[in-house]
Amino acid sequence: MNKRNYQNELEGIINKNVEAGIKPSLLLHVCCAPCSSYCMEYLTKYFDITLLFYNPNMDSLQEYEKRKAELLRLVDEAHFPVEVVLCDYAPDRFYESVRGHEKDKEGGERCFICYELRMREAAEYAKEHGFDYFTTSLSISPYKNAEKINETGERLAKEYGIKHLPSDFKKKNGYKRSIELSKEYDLYRQDYCGCVFSKGVDNEKDT
Repeated sequence: MNKRNYQNELEGIINKNVEAGIKPSLLLHVCCAPCSSYCMEYLTKYFDITLLFYNPNMDSLQEYEKRKAELLRLVDEAHFPVEVVLCDYAPDRFYESVRGHEKDKEGGERCFICYELRMREAAEYAKEHGFDYFTTSLSISPYKNAEKINETGERLAKEYGIKHLPSDFKKKNGYKRSIELSKEYDLYRQDYCGCVFSKGVDNEKDT
């Protein structure tokens, strides 16, 4: 069975919308400024974007506030034409969701649960506010499972009756471009995904 190319699927959707003269609305869940930088640069040409900053997996309020502040600074300094929705820090939801998976291997089931927790919030918000699509910046990371992220998005799309935008933002040098933008805007690039369980894991600079 051929592995799906989510970047090609995304480009197909974009091309159809461009040909039809349509610029759909997109709710983009974002995890941090570095990961969202390229996603915004790329997608704002083709979608009217609202960012949803919802990350209850952060291990402290200090880390949560630092990433939130960097996101807002990037949007302001880069003049990205986006709206931003900031959710409250809610770590209890994360710990409740991953209970029993504290010792899972990094990149395993605990991470998949975390993907769904954040993407479900995005799907619910997108449905309630009438967006055409929802997706997440998570697939830009070379350490995140793009196949699982897209499977989760498609399942939530069916559940909520809203379209999920397929993505593998690391493709076409997306991850490389995010690093360039991080240097250009001197962004804080954390060395762990955000949750306490990922601290000390050899994941380089990533979210």
